[in-house]
Amino acid sequence: MQHVATIVIDRRIEEVFRLTTDQVAAWSLVVVKDEVLEETPEGVGTTFHTITEEHGKQMEFDGVVTRCDPPHVHAVHMTGTMFDIDSEFLFEDLSGKTRVTQKAAVTGKGLTWLILALFGWLMTKSQCEANAKELESLKAYCEREIPATNT
Repeated sequence: MQHVATIVIDRRIEEVFRLTTDQVAAWSLVVVKDEVLEETPEGVGTTFHTITEEHGKQMEFDGVVTRCDPPHVHAVHMTGTMFDIDSEFLFEDLSGKTRVTQKAAVTGKGLTWLILALFGWLMTKSQCEANAKELESLKAYCEREIPATNT
């Protein structure tokens, strides 16, 4: 199951990239904990542990950064017990504003794979709405009065 969502944020690309990638638990409606386990200097290969919560159910994922090209691209692969997620954020400079596009692919495991294969089309609309709400939350977080950095 794949999803794409886009939003424009009234903030410089370098700042949006940093806030998006370094402070996930602060802006996400789903991520309740995001802990870096081992950081690499180039970003790719950095490992982390994430806990999400939706509808009162928590899930844990171990993740690795698969692509890091600041301030334009940040991608991760997260492994969970029921499914894996590949998520990529693309950042585009719009002369002081930033277009953020998130692409996500969910791959089910075991029975979850079968459920996604059979009924994924039913879940697509709700997942697209959830992704849009996540990006709205990111936009609100980035546009608040958070001090800008000199990057």
